[in-house]
Amino acid sequence: MLDGRNRNEIKIGLEVEVVQKQDQRTGDLTNGFVKKILTKSSFHPHGIKVMLETGVVGRVKEILEEE
Repeated sequence: MLDGRNRNEIKIGLEVEVVQKQDQRTGDLTNGFVKKILTKSSFHPHGIKVMLETGVVGRVKEILEEE
């Protein structure tokens, strides 16, 4: 299972689970499809920041499907 800390593992259209800024304490995950990759660096210890097709912005905690 990929954990979403490496930018090269994340592609537009992938189904992922993200944690939103306001949910970081509770760890609540939001499911969706990647619309835009917002993190510029190739690695981030807390997860690559993405925007989902719903407009939700969060850090990828889990990648649900492989292309």
